[in-house]
Amino acid sequence: MPPLGRPRSEEARTAVLRAVDDLLVEEGYAGVTMKGIAQRAGVGRQTVYRWWSTPAQILLEACVADAQQELRSPPEPDAHRQLVLHLRLLAAFLRHSHAGAAYLALLGAAQHDDLVRDLVRTADILAPSARECLLRVAARTGLALADHLDLHVAELVGPTVYAVLSGAPVPDAERLAGDLLRSWESLHGVTSATPPAVGRPS
Repeated sequence: MPPLGRPRSEEARTAVLRAVDDLLVEEGYAGVTMKGIAQRAGVGRQTVYRWWSTPAQILLEACVADAQQELRSPPEPDAHRQLVLHLRLLAAFLRHSHAGAAYLALLGAAQHDDLVRDLVRTADILAPSARECLLRVAARTGLALADHLDLHVAELVGPTVYAVLSGAPVPDAERLAGDLLRSWESLHGVTSATPPAVGRPS
């Protein structure tokens, strides 16, 4: 993450974060360079290097900020609808968002770059919104999801992330939400009030 130093100009920071998104879409991960980011943002390279050491750090910061906004969902009175809403937001983030593209690019780079791997591992990009969703579900159902929250986060986001990475069809949100609830209800011995699975499109 950016080192401590002089306060950043918010205007310059915003320009850099927009520039890295645009370059990723136009050039791909390999084409994102500190020189190109600075030129696109209209700032000096030294300005960029003062706050970030690598393009991956800039991509990550842009991704984290946007993910917080794009994966934020309002509370739903029904646990099933809460899960469906989150799954649809997650699929849209990964398939259509510039920030989602940045996240997927970082995941790819992490497979052969240890520094990027460590950045992604500590960033927790998808987990905060998933945890919030699951805690709402727990409050509405009495399920003890908080006891193994990280495991349930993986169960919630894993199928969609895997599908997008592998090019497989994204799981139907209605069906997956129902399957997850029934699995958790069985695990925790809660009588199911979950609607039967239906094959509606996500």
